[in-house]
Amino acid sequence: MAINKLKYGMVGGGQGALIGDAHRKSIAMDNLADIAAGCFSRSEENTMVTGKSLGIAPDRCYKTFEDMAKAEAQRPDKIDFAVIVTPNNVHFAAAKAFLSNGIHVVCDKPLTLEVAEAQELSDLAKKNNLLFAVTYTYTGYPAVKQVREMVRNGEIGEIRFINAEYLQGWLAAPVEKGGNKQAKWRLDPYISGKSNCVGDIGSHIENMVAYMTGLRIKFLCARLDRILEDRVLDDNANIMVEYEGGIKGLYWSSQVAAGYDNGLRVRILGEKGTILWSQESPDYIEVLRMGQPNELWSRSGDGSYSCALNYSHIPAGHPDGFFEAMANIYKTYVSALARLKAGQAPLAGDMDFPDVEMGLDGVKFINKCVESSENGSVWVKY
Repeated sequence: MAINKLKYGMVGGGQGALIGDAHRKSIAMDNLADIAAGCFSRSEENTMVTGKSLGIAPDRCYKTFEDMAKAEAQRPDKIDFAVIVTPNNVHFAAAKAFLSNGIHVVCDKPLTLEVAEAQELSDLAKKNNLLFAVTYTYTGYPAVKQVREMVRNGEIGEIRFINAEYLQGWLAAPVEKGGNKQAKWRLDPYISGKSNCVGDIGSHIENMVAYMTGLRIKFLCARLDRILEDRVLDDNANIMVEYEGGIKGLYWSSQVAAGYDNGLRVRILGEKGTILWSQESPDYIEVLRMGQPNELWSRSGDGSYSCALNYSHIPAGHPDGFFEAMANIYKTYVSALARLKAGQAPLAGDMDFPDVEMGLDGVKFINKCVESSENGSVWVKY
């Protein structure tokens, strides 16, 4: 299907912001949508400067996201979707404003701070028949989609155990006491929510395991640590999980793991073998089969499933990275939205993006981990 270019607006992502620029570059990669409006900062000056640098007309650079949602909804050339890349505490109100005005939404994770808020957004999106994506970026890697298909097709047999970790070292020193703005807001419960480490990176573990395996958590037991004692929020966490069907798992997320950069790793242990995938080497999958030599699969190499091949931007051996993974989320989302605008039903492949229900699951996971830890690291029903 030939896709007419869509238009989008952005909330957050002004001058000096990291993630907003990553979203804009990723959306531009497949040339399917152009930015047309924005409320890029609480500072009106920052918004205007950012808008000018992006070629956006001054009358479509808004002081507040509420103004933006109402004004864009009334325009004959209104934006097709809004991208929300603000700190966590703004996600709910911003997403609700656009959904309430009939505008489709893409939002960074975690979706909201509270489960009831996430449920409200899910209900509102369904009520208004609007597409809602949550940018769990790592699900966009072609190798991750390959792992999912290998598991679905029983290549390692029935799953027996899951082990996953996400290790960073950027908070191993008290950088929040200096000029690190990212650290300051992420460790502020008013902005970040009830959890820092689990909310920021532990939620990626939950999402990645669910995406790869389809397993649903039934119970969990979490210990959230503040390794640097004067911190209000966690910087390290250990989480035991039990999935529906009795399969067990163990997660570890840490931002005080000195020397680590972005070490998300997932190990899926099956009755016939094990699959290992690492975010820092995202093009490769290790497969360890019982009684056979170990294998190293290359993204887009021989034997890859078509659903994984369709997401590769360049031939195997040329690294496909973070921007490409995020671009793949937008590729499917925009394709689905374009079909809806054309009066057609999206294809199954078009819907292969993390949706609002995955966002809701992530918020539940964060809150259940906090509940367990605050009650003495007890097992809690999910």
